[in-house]
Amino acid sequence: MRTFIVDDDSYGIRLTDTSDGRNTASMLINRMYAWRGYSGDHQPSSDPNRITLTATDKGDVVGTLSIGIDSEVGLMADEIFKEELDAHRQRGAKLCEFTKFAFDPSVRSKTALANVFHLAVIYARDIHGCTDIVIEVNPRHRRFYERMLGFRKEGELKINPRVDAPAYLLRVNLVFVTEQIAHFGGSYAAEGETEERSFYPYFFSPREERGIINRLLRMDESHPA
Repeated sequence: MRTFIVDDDSYGIRLTDTSDGRNTASMLINRMYAWRGYSGDHQPSSDPNRITLTATDKGDVVGTLSIGIDSEVGLMADEIFKEELDAHRQRGAKLCEFTKFAFDPSVRSKTALANVFHLAVIYARDIHGCTDIVIEVNPRHRRFYERMLGFRKEGELKINPRVDAPAYLLRVNLVFVTEQIAHFGGSYAAEGETEERSFYPYFFSPREERGIINRLLRMDESHPA
């Protein structure tokens, strides 16, 4: 099934947990990655520690993001950034990684993009108790994540063999993310233009966030592992 999370007229965001849903997300990922010049075949995983969100517009998948929760088998980023990740594990952090992010460039909505990120934050923080998000990014995308979401560089530039391209490891603490959401979330929708230049004004408002968290917790209770 594809579990409904957000449904706003023709636009929606769903938790994808079937092979058909993952295949649809994979088609978008591979198309966007090939357009950027990345190699490989990228398929969202059926691993229970990996969650895939898809954004749809009039029924068509236009965006996807996967969340990997740290476990005994580790994270995909361990392949090249294990030393950096272990340093945070040793201080007691529970890590998660955002991977396989792709959004159709024809979709210009900052709100749609921010909604997917916000839902991923909720899954990581409120459903799985994570403390930090890490992400592997190409150098040309680094400034976007730093400026718009507050990520910071961890370690040095390395080659990511999964896409045969250079990558930085970026990290953001979820305490910081939570503070930004509390301060700026929903302010764009409420007030129109905002002086804040990050993506956080396009996130859900704190009140909307609480409603989504409660709904997801109820869903989690009704579908125990």
